[in-house]
Amino acid sequence: MRSFWTVVHRWAGLTVALFLIVAGLTGAVTSWDHELDEWLNADIMETPGRGPLQDPFVLAQKVAASDARVEVNYITLGLEQGHAAQFMVRPLPDPATGKPYVLDYNTVYVDPVTAQITGTRDSTAISLSRRSLMPFLRHLHYSLHVPAFWGTDRWGYWLMGTVALVWLLDSLVAFYLTLPRRLRERSDAPRHRNAASWLQRWKPSWVVRWAAGGYKLNFDLHRAGGLWVWLIIIVVAFTSFSLNLYREVFYPVMSLVSTTTPGPYETQVPAPLGTHITPKIGFEQAVSIAKKEAVQRGINAPIGGIYYGGNYSFYNVSFFDPADEFGTAGMGLSNLYVDGMSGKIIGQHKPWEGTAADVFVQLQFPLHSGRILGMPGRIMMSLMGLMVAMLSVTGIVIWERKRRARRLQKNNTGA
Repeated sequence: MRSFWTVVHRWAGLTVALFLIVAGLTGAVTSWDHELDEWLNADIMETPGRGPLQDPFVLAQKVAASDARVEVNYITLGLEQGHAAQFMVRPLPDPATGKPYVLDYNTVYVDPVTAQITGTRDSTAISLSRRSLMPFLRHLHYSLHVPAFWGTDRWGYWLMGTVALVWLLDSLVAFYLTLPRRLRERSDAPRHRNAASWLQRWKPSWVVRWAAGGYKLNFDLHRAGGLWVWLIIIVVAFTSFSLNLYREVFYPVMSLVSTTTPGPYETQVPAPLGTHITPKIGFEQAVSIAKKEAVQRGINAPIGGIYYGGNYSFYNVSFFDPADEFGTAGMGLSNLYVDGMSGKIIGQHKPWEGTAADVFVQLQFPLHSGRILGMPGRIMMSLMGLMVAMLSVTGIVIWERKRRARRLQKNNTGA
């Protein structure tokens, strides 16, 4: 039985190894995406204006007026002096062709004091330029930038979600393979002595023989390294699966085994890829509705932004402290969903509220990013990204060395 699981571990690990190397290395970097992005793009993200902040809707009008080919679909509402306000835009249809204009940007940065546009960028670009590096690495991390085809842009998410599920199951197999075989029970040996002997036999699996060098060191790094961080690996693998296959697998299964409170992302069917649902109410009306409802629902965080994607017919209004980036990505974000047709509140996301299943769903990204623990969690997840890459590389080395040895043995036997 053990030999069967060894084969399973070998081929499952090899199947996902290259994907995990990419995910691990990009995850180690994107743990610091906000800071690195601001450092690389300080010329457009840091603003010189000092004084009263302008109305965010006035800034949105400025963005729309700067290019007749676009309309704004995300507005930063939590403005900060010295930090550019971010606005996302989508291309309007070209009257000559009926197809959306082709743009070289989807994000606009504006000084919230002077209303001057400081710069633009395309956050979906496949580029290593300083403008695009951090968004490129984020997309590479969770979707490999797999393009849309056959009517959906979810292929990359499905691929990496499947990789995560294989990784999760393989991690359980890997743990099993580190365990020593059960000692045969002796009638004259106390049970605690058998347990102590079993643990003593398991102890070498946790040790790295640093002085051994070569293959032995590589093997120990793979086995012992995986054991020491095994629980964290399980969390990262599970949350990778749940986030990427949320709508397709995770949420439906959660709804079967526990009580969940579905929101519009769970109950509404998105519009066909490439189409846009035009709302009947505007951004300002949606914000006014959300502000009033937030007071009644006990949402105390300031309003931070509003988004209308058009693939769903509702506004996503976010409440968070823009100065507390760590808390926002942890469990500091609340959302109200305003129907773009009727103006009714059709759902909410409020941290630590709802059923046990709702809270478990909320925890997926904070756990995956480590930001639920603040700075220590981010450091831990950055190191984990390097560990995942190391475990994948050492696994490939172990396989290659064994394959080479088997081939050499076969040649010698044949000779």
